[in-house]
Amino acid sequence: MQGAHPLSCPAGTVLFSPGQDCPGFVRLRHGRIRVTLTAANGRDVVLYRVGPGDVCLQTFACLTDGRAYSAEGIAETDIDGEILPHALFRQALTTDDAFRAEVLAAVARRFGDYEQLVEDVALTGFDARLARVLLRLASPAGRIETTHEALASETASGRAFVTRRLRAFAQAGLVDQERGRITLLDRAGLERIAADD
Repeated sequence: MQGAHPLSCPAGTVLFSPGQDCPGFVRLRHGRIRVTLTAANGRDVVLYRVGPGDVCLQTFACLTDGRAYSAEGIAETDIDGEILPHALFRQALTTDDAFRAEVLAAVARRFGDYEQLVEDVALTGFDARLARVLLRLASPAGRIETTHEALASETASGRAFVTRRLRAFAQAGLVDQERGRITLLDRAGLERIAADD
């Protein structure tokens, strides 16, 4: 879009933090951003991920309501895209029907993600939640490069609880654990657990 600024950065780059003002609306062509919220006690939870065609609700709220960021956004992979400055975003939202439809559809999808997050945390047993995360993060070969702390963020729980449940999963022959890596051994078994609400 004319007037947009290019955005390109490597994995691990912190794109925004709580309290920061929003520089504009991010449109990704490639890559993924992980958005997390950290509580006063230091525990954090992954709210959602932003990829091409997605909307970051944090950014959307900043641009439409004038508030500062309340969460952190980190480039989970190398990213490439553009930033639409605030004035350009507002103009496009007002005058460009296709852009407006794209943004509103993405916001609606994101609210669906939030509903799923609330359902998972409030209404789903922890084993089902953990199994869903393992299945979602696993490579086609069934490997996940992660830590127990990262899985705690993904499941909105504590690291010690993740460690205990992963140990139980390993004893049941569902996964194998090494330092910094989990391998899925029984995908069908995990799928059965994931389906148990």
